[in-house]
Amino acid sequence: MKVLYALRGAAGLHAVVICLQPVFAGVYLNGTPLGIRMHEHTAEGLVAVGLVQLLAATFWWRAGGRWAAPAVSLLIVAGEVVQTAMGYSRQLAIHIPLGVALVASTVAFAFWINRRQA
Repeated sequence: MKVLYALRGAAGLHAVVICLQPVFAGVYLNGTPLGIRMHEHTAEGLVAVGLVQLLAATFWWRAGGRWAAPAVSLLIVAGEVVQTAMGYSRQLAIHIPLGVALVASTVAFAFWINRRQA
């Protein structure tokens, strides 16, 4: 049960931090150069938090939880790695829609894992 609480904490943190990414991009687009650095460093932290979430989801699954948790976490982390690569290579046609999908899926996962029946 403690593993589920760790997973819920990681998923919640992940959801909050990923919701900051569009804000930092907007700060940059509004003319503040610091916004792009905040966006970049947050992206690196997101991948780390995603890996922690994936690890907790795997432990929870092995302890009797649902297999969907590590599967979805793996897809989210893979998406974040691709997202980071697309951002560095300035492939905005992929970077922006993928970012929207990642925000939506990460927040949805956090809500799902925090349901009582999860």
